[in-house]
Amino acid sequence: MDAILRIDDLVAEFVTPDGSVRAVNHVTLSLPRGRTLAITGESGSGKSSLGLCVLNLLPHPGRILSGSIYFDGQDLLQMERNSLRTIRGREIAMVFQDPASGLNPVLSVGQQVEEIITTHLDVSKKEAKRRCLEVLAETGLPDPTETRKRYPFELSGGMAQRVMIAIATALNPKVLILDEPTSALDVTVQAAILEDLVRLQKRYGTSIILIAHDLGVVAQMADEVAVMYAGSIVEYAKVDRLYSRPRHPYTSSLLASRPRWDRESSEPLVGIRGAPPDLIELPDECAFLPRCHKAVSACRTSPRPGLEELESQHFAACYNPMYLPDKS
Repeated sequence: MDAILRIDDLVAEFVTPDGSVRAVNHVTLSLPRGRTLAITGESGSGKSSLGLCVLNLLPHPGRILSGSIYFDGQDLLQMERNSLRTIRGREIAMVFQDPASGLNPVLSVGQQVEEIITTHLDVSKKEAKRRCLEVLAETGLPDPTETRKRYPFELSGGMAQRVMIAIATALNPKVLILDEPTSALDVTVQAAILEDLVRLQKRYGTSIILIAHDLGVVAQMADEVAVMYAGSIVEYAKVDRLYSRPRHPYTSSLLASRPRWDRESSEPLVGIRGAPPDLIELPDECAFLPRCHKAVSACRTSPRPGLEELESQHFAACYNPMYLPDKS
């Protein structure tokens, strides 16, 4: 498929007094136009760092060591700061994980939405206000005229998240990065926001990168899924294929550990044994090896496996991939 965004062999790290934390470790991904790519995995796997790298916003002491990020044929990592600023917000926008820290507490909702409009477009204040009210309505906020006058402390968690989405989508960006967009919300608000995002995507043809650890949200939103572990992609597939036929033991364990409506209430959840590796001292072999129930001798004697296409458009980085009968 035609990719609007392509990440090639990206490496990023955080320099700490104890050593360098390899948060993104040789990641290669493509985002097809008009589709949703989900990036999932445990906390600390590098999902949010990867999203921040796309806009070159990795906070200090983070740095991108190597690789390329192409947007519509332009390498974002090679662009001058001013050129990149014109793309941020207008062509590529990001909704951050915590709306409470993402919104300015001393500016009204209208001021914050209209600021991004007037920064990137040569429009009058009247036109910016009109677009502000329009985008607030599109994101499902009640009474946009009243909401525009409010300050962040007057908003509920769900309303604050919708305002963040309104700011990010005010200019109809080509790519929208969502970092855990519903993690702190109750399920009813979560479902409503996800429905609004799907509707906006269909209307404007937006390409979405969804960063989420909630596998239910991933199943509802994504077309393709990339599973991250210890900074690397360990499996990549279309969402229905990955959920029905996981090939990497880590993906299989993640799916087995999630609550399911069709599981008996007395049946215990199966946790993943052990703990994630220390990203300062990553081993040369597979990072999941100490926790894996499918390890073979090659896992202990060979270098870390790279992604290989095991089935059509289904990739896994494993010497002994899972095999499950096709349930379709």
